[in-house]
Amino acid sequence: MTNESKAAFVNAITFARLPLIFLWAFLAVWHEFSRSGALVVASALAMLLAGLTDLWDGKLARKWGVVSSLGKLADPLMDKVFYIVAFPTLLWQILHQGDSEVHALAMLAFTVIYMLRDTWVTFLRAVGASHGADGAAMWLGKVRTALSFPGAGWVYAYLALRRDYFPSSWYGPWLYTCYAVEAFLALLTIYSLFSYTRAYAPHLSAALAHK
Repeated sequence: MTNESKAAFVNAITFARLPLIFLWAFLAVWHEFSRSGALVVASALAMLLAGLTDLWDGKLARKWGVVSSLGKLADPLMDKVFYIVAFPTLLWQILHQGDSEVHALAMLAFTVIYMLRDTWVTFLRAVGASHGADGAAMWLGKVRTALSFPGAGWVYAYLALRRDYFPSSWYGPWLYTCYAVEAFLALLTIYSLFSYTRAYAPHLSAALAHK
């Protein structure tokens, strides 16, 4: 297997996240109307595979020595697609099911925080690129992404299973764990925003000084 084919394979894994997360969203919405157990399994599998692509692409790229500029840009882009698709879909499910209004507001705030952070970091990377900065994701961003997949999966499991598969006495405890997961990820996202801002501060200063 040549380096070119290895790089192509790694990039294919990265871009596979796009159809997988759209497939999950389609199946998740379909399940809201059909309540089929098969759709729960299929949608969960799609989300799991989407999460695994984020693990496999970077791991294989480093193992095979084919880390590329394209991969450094494509990986965070696919992460953003995941957030843009997954979190609004979860918010819609909360509203469609008539779940707690507080949960809907929490998910709305959570989604806005994620989108604002990613938009700001994209801006920082663009400024940094004009001053020779490496646009690769920081370790904290990687941790946030790695935790976001199981976090979204946990909230989805609550929404997909609570009505048909678990007694109503479980709703409260599971909902509170969803709040905890969402709060933790939101705080991690805010911390990540400040970390990126601090790291790119010299490039921002240079841009403001027209250097």
